[in-house]
Amino acid sequence: MAMPDSGPTNASETASTAAAAPSRRRGIGIGGVVVVLVILAAGGLGAWEFSQRLAFVFEEDARIHADLITVSSRVEGWVTDISVKEGDKVETGSVLVKIDDRESRLTLNQMQAQLGGVKAEQKRLVAEKHLVDKQTSSRMASERARLAAAKVVVSSLKPQRDLAANELKRAKQLFEQKVTSRRQLDLAQTQQERVDREYRIAVAEMKSAEARVLEAEAERARLEVLEGDLGMLQQRENEYAARISQREVDLEDRVIKSPVNGVIDKTFVEIGEFVEPGQRLALLHDPDNVWIEANIKETEIRRLVHDQTVDVTIDAYPDEVFEGRIVNIGSATTAEFALLPTPNPSGNFTKITQRLPVRIAIAQREGRLRPGMMVEVKIATEQ
Repeated sequence: MAMPDSGPTNASETASTAAAAPSRRRGIGIGGVVVVLVILAAGGLGAWEFSQRLAFVFEEDARIHADLITVSSRVEGWVTDISVKEGDKVETGSVLVKIDDRESRLTLNQMQAQLGGVKAEQKRLVAEKHLVDKQTSSRMASERARLAAAKVVVSSLKPQRDLAANELKRAKQLFEQKVTSRRQLDLAQTQQERVDREYRIAVAEMKSAEARVLEAEAERARLEVLEGDLGMLQQRENEYAARISQREVDLEDRVIKSPVNGVIDKTFVEIGEFVEPGQRLALLHDPDNVWIEANIKETEIRRLVHDQTVDVTIDAYPDEVFEGRIVNIGSATTAEFALLPTPNPSGNFTKITQRLPVRIAIAQREGRLRPGMMVEVKIATEQ
């Protein structure tokens, strides 16, 4: 059986195949070009990234920090007034919170009254001391003068007494020898007795004057007693003054003031609450004193030095570039400050690259930099 003639059909298929071959070659050529371009772009990007890593140190997990100051109470009591709210700007010495001070003020007034009584008693004793001093000094001078006069009388009568005694002795001898009369002996004896009596009276007066001088000196000793009383009152005055100062400090502590110029971040109490010593009342910080802390890998820390300039990008303001400066490079890794350190005495561990805190100074810009904000830092190591 004869087969049908297929010549024309094969010819058409051959023609179609010949026409499609250039089209496939063109498609393969375009795809290859795209692949090559992608490879070149990836290689260029990788080379650029590599060069960037060589020229810069990057850290994307840095934060803005500030000295957050916790304002606490040193005394207990009821909160009577809160003068600020969150977000308020305050100056040094601005009143933040007041605590009830009625009891402390009453105690202070009582102590001041007691101190006033002590001072009044001091004035009275001082006046009495001056009076006793004047009286006893005058009497002392008078009694000493009398004693001196009595001593003069005694000293003047003593030779007269001796002379009268000698005259009586001679009169007796002459009378026994029948040279003088009885009358002369009686006169000599009377004279001797008179002078002796005057001498004994003068001696008695002198001893009396000495006794009065001793009595006056004893009265002068009262000045020492008064001086001791004044010393005791001075001790009481010092004690009351110390207690008053302590109570005044307590009153001052019941008016809590801002220690710095800053902004209130948070308040923790309300009016009417009872607070204990040490309880925190508010949290604030100085917005002009902020910095960045970046934890840099230990393998890159050798590339950093003090005063290096830093380009800073803040997540909140991605279109702005801030300039910073390295002011401190940490002397210990962050792992050393962890609450739960991870020592491994067995020696089986996975080595993890540690990080060191680096502080970067940055200038505040219209108060927009706030603690806790995330930032990215770029440090040029070529400088």
